[in-house]
Amino acid sequence: MGGVPILSLMLLVPLVGAVACLLVTAPAARAIALAATLIDLALGIVLWAGYDIGGAQWQFVERADLFAGFEWALGIDGIALMLIVLSVFLMPICILASASIDKRVGEYMAAFLLMEVLMIGVFAAQDIFLFYIFFEAGLIPMYLIIGIWGGDNRIYASYKFFLYTLLGSLLMLVAMLWMVEEAGTTAIPTLMAYDFPPTAQVWLFLAFLASFAVKMPMWPVHTWLPDAHVQAPTAGSVILAGVLLKMGGYGFIRFSLPMFPEASAQLAWLVLGLSMVAVVATSLIALVQHDMKKLIAYSSVAHMAIVTAGLFAFNVQGLEGAMIVMLSHGLVSGALFLCVGVIYDRLHTREIARYGGLAINMPRYALFFLLFTMASIGLPGTSGFVGEFLSLAGVYQLSSWVALICTTGIILGAAYMLYLYRRVAYGEPRNADAAAMPDLSAREYAMLAPIAAVVLWMGVYPESFLAPMRQDIQLLDARIARAAPPGDARLAVGTVAPAPAATAGTEGAH
Repeated sequence: MGGVPILSLMLLVPLVGAVACLLVTAPAARAIALAATLIDLALGIVLWAGYDIGGAQWQFVERADLFAGFEWALGIDGIALMLIVLSVFLMPICILASASIDKRVGEYMAAFLLMEVLMIGVFAAQDIFLFYIFFEAGLIPMYLIIGIWGGDNRIYASYKFFLYTLLGSLLMLVAMLWMVEEAGTTAIPTLMAYDFPPTAQVWLFLAFLASFAVKMPMWPVHTWLPDAHVQAPTAGSVILAGVLLKMGGYGFIRFSLPMFPEASAQLAWLVLGLSMVAVVATSLIALVQHDMKKLIAYSSVAHMAIVTAGLFAFNVQGLEGAMIVMLSHGLVSGALFLCVGVIYDRLHTREIARYGGLAINMPRYALFFLLFTMASIGLPGTSGFVGEFLSLAGVYQLSSWVALICTTGIILGAAYMLYLYRRVAYGEPRNADAAAMPDLSAREYAMLAPIAAVVLWMGVYPESFLAPMRQDIQLLDARIARAAPPGDARLAVGTVAPAPAATAGTEGAH
């Protein structure tokens, strides 16, 4: 990249934009926010184009000593690359979706741009304390977005969101301090290869689980999510479901599995058990919801449970599937919240019973809504199918019973999503106001069409998204294979699995 610190630049652009938004009028703030997010999207495309697939594990590395014991260290692998691209892709759409915000617009746009800075920082940080700062600071702008621009019960929802996520992360901070003292480094790549004592790994794993389980969120610490989604403005729900929930999955991939492989294997039953409960329980809860946002929020918990099940299957298919589910869910759930926001802006209600027959007067909207509904279900040809198929294939290698229960949840997912779509788009119009709503505007097309294109692209040619991550996933699999839990097709705990690279080297020697 000619020596250009592109990751720092991607952090600087929205940060400067956020400051500028505080100093100008509302129309100018909207323009600045959109311009800043589009510049970051362009930089994200450059980052993806310049990423050397099959090259060094860590690329675009930037390092600078700030003060004693603290280093500005940025760098990405293929996994971080895909999550950064997802973040910068969704941000301009969130700005477009914020047209209905009419109070304190400058502060609102500044909060979103600050959120973009912190999201990119989480995925690019290579220093463990730098990661923690970005990870925790992300609570602040989202807390403000919900608490100031949210619904009638926004104060309760914002406090619940903040307290849940903050308390879990305090245990993680204590664990990080012990790890740095033990390993003598704050560098995440070095810590990923360090062998912590197996007895300590269990406590470290549980400390990190306390944070990542809330962030995902996993059952039973998921109750903050429906409240936060219902009260958040549309764009807040998009970025919360699209990116912030993925930080928990990213934490498992970056910390829990490579740093504590033995503990991950010993406690895989705990994560898989919670995942099975979450898939079925939250799907059943979604079936009885009357609020569209709550239904989609509970579906997010079920989809994230597929992610954790895939991650703790301890094989390449499960890890690849979990990553694709995260990317797909970020797109599809964000799009579904946008679809809810489109009709909420017209009728100012999220009650399913107030709608019906929208395919008659809003056929283009109904078509987009149908595509995202099918992607959420996992229809072949959409992004949802690829991730769920790979995840379940990986889980099946570990346990056919876990795969069966997770598949049951997917069937329930089809039930509640089709139930939602039928009541909103089909049948006779039940409300004269709903029957008179106009179809999509040009701005709303600009929000939904790019997501629809990527959902189909990922469903038809997922290799575009898997290729940058494949080497990193294989390295992670080689790291955790030695401690793979007992299953239908994997080795028992404590049995050393031959690493692919070592096997190849042995054959060459012979």
